[in-house]
Amino acid sequence: MSITRNYLYNVIYQIVTLILPLITVPYISRVLGADGIGINAYTNSIIQYFILIATIGISLYGNRAIAYVRDNKVELSKTFWGIFILKLITTSVALIVFAIFLYFTKEFYLIFLIQSIYIFAAAIDISWLYMGLEDFKKIVIRNLIVRIIGVVSIFIFVTDSSDLWKYVFILAFTQLLGHLTLWSYLPKTVIKITLKWIDIKKHFIPSINLFIPQIAIQIYLVLNKIMLGSLANTTEVGYFDNSDKIVRMFLYVVTAMGVVMLPRIANTFAKGEMTKVKNYLYQSFDFASYLSFPLMFGLAGIATEFTPWFFGPGFSKTGTLIMIISPIIVFIAWSNVLGQQYLMPVGKVRGYTVSVCMGAAVNFVLNILLIKNFLSIGTAIATIIAEFMVTVVQLYWIRYDIQIKQLFQSIWKYFLSGLIMFFVIRIIGNTLGVGINTTIVQILVGITNYFTLLAIFKSEMNKRLVLTGWSKIKKIWFSIR
Repeated sequence: MSITRNYLYNVIYQIVTLILPLITVPYISRVLGADGIGINAYTNSIIQYFILIATIGISLYGNRAIAYVRDNKVELSKTFWGIFILKLITTSVALIVFAIFLYFTKEFYLIFLIQSIYIFAAAIDISWLYMGLEDFKKIVIRNLIVRIIGVVSIFIFVTDSSDLWKYVFILAFTQLLGHLTLWSYLPKTVIKITLKWIDIKKHFIPSINLFIPQIAIQIYLVLNKIMLGSLANTTEVGYFDNSDKIVRMFLYVVTAMGVVMLPRIANTFAKGEMTKVKNYLYQSFDFASYLSFPLMFGLAGIATEFTPWFFGPGFSKTGTLIMIISPIIVFIAWSNVLGQQYLMPVGKVRGYTVSVCMGAAVNFVLNILLIKNFLSIGTAIATIIAEFMVTVVQLYWIRYDIQIKQLFQSIWKYFLSGLIMFFVIRIIGNTLGVGINTTIVQILVGITNYFTLLAIFKSEMNKRLVLTGWSKIKKIWFSIR
């Protein structure tokens, strides 16, 4: 399947993933309040550590390992079953550790018990198999259906603050159900095969190598909320969680390319085509910059007028937090290309590990220093600096492999176009005031402004995508006629 088609499948999925929370978040914010949202975020962030133990680095490793052997069905099947059985073993260990944790836990006991469904969901998740095969259609369609069911269930069953446990259960169970649906395709994908212990054991060390960076990533994704909840309160977690959720929903549109490109680059690298691998890297980095700058400036520009009507009373601080952490859209977009689309597929896991560990260390230290005086704003600042550090270290690590200058040659066009768009959006916001109509006008004018400026600056990426899109539209039009 082509990269473009896979990317479109992934983008469609991410856009729907973006829209569905946009429907539920305002409702849930009003029903559960900042404290309820904070409890869910706080308990879920702790559960993520048990999921880490359960999956170690298997999801990323499995994706790459499947891509290496996907042209040989026997090797493919042996690799799949070996990795899956290994994950069952590690999940059993995680469940034992969780049972011990739950025994000594008094606060939020029921919520933690319900959140444990995520551990079982992680155990049966085989999406890495289809990612390695570049078969994103199966993952997208099934998950979309399940997510829609989850949204409908939230509106039906979650009606007041006492329904927090129902909300947590719906989120966890729909994830479990989504992973279960992929098993219906398995008989056509792999064959039954006899395994030896070595066929399982050989995947452990490579998975552990990716487990270390996964721990580091969780530190500055999840530990943010744990530290904020411990050093401040769950209300501050609610503010930060909502802002982080909005920013990362928009980020999905950019990082969708990383999910698609990892197996493609891994397979290309396995064939020894390094020139092609580097060309993929340059194109992906340019495309990530092309999308991330308008998303960063656009989100920062609409935050002030967007937050009051979207989240409702009591969430004004979330708008400030959105503006502060919006730059991570660019930093994560870049590190996604450098780390997940280059360092990992070509086997330079150490560079990826060093970068995320450095980011985690910076995030941890800054959280300790900043949360006490600045609460959730301190966490937001720590997050930006941590993500920036990850990108800088990755650029340093690949400095001899590629031409850094070529990566950034078109950045000025995206940055300047985005910056001008930001000021235009702010003028509209200050003039029209808070309201959904203001946000709609800001978005429409912002999009028009950005792409018009890129046309004036003669952006090659913009020209290429416009021509590609136009040719697709003409093809569809003539086929209809």
